[in-house]
Amino acid sequence: MGMFSESVDVVCNAAGEPVELQWGGRQYTVCAEPVRWYERRQWWAEERRAPLGSGPGLVDHEIWRIQVVPAGTQSNRQESAETHQPLTLDLVRHTGSGRWRLLRIHDALRYKTA
Repeated sequence: MGMFSESVDVVCNAAGEPVELQWGGRQYTVCAEPVRWYERRQWWAEERRAPLGSGPGLVDHEIWRIQVVPAGTQSNRQESAETHQPLTLDLVRHTGSGRWRLLRIHDALRYKTA
């Protein structure tokens, strides 16, 4: 599992769940139901003080675990599962700005060779 922080572009549905992702110049489609949770962050290392009532976004990160496949492979789920292994990623959404960052990659990137 790799852990880092890289900006990504995410498209969400009406419920606020990620459905598409652009990362590294490639488009991906979410192929399984995403999972959301919150993690405590070390806000005191970045902020001098926490203003009263500023818990969400300051104290906790909103984390999403998604599984994606390259865009265009969702038309036939059976074929997609056979030819493209889903990639599992953890994303964080910044509450104030709405920006997304890639935090973790859970699956090794597999490159096909001839």
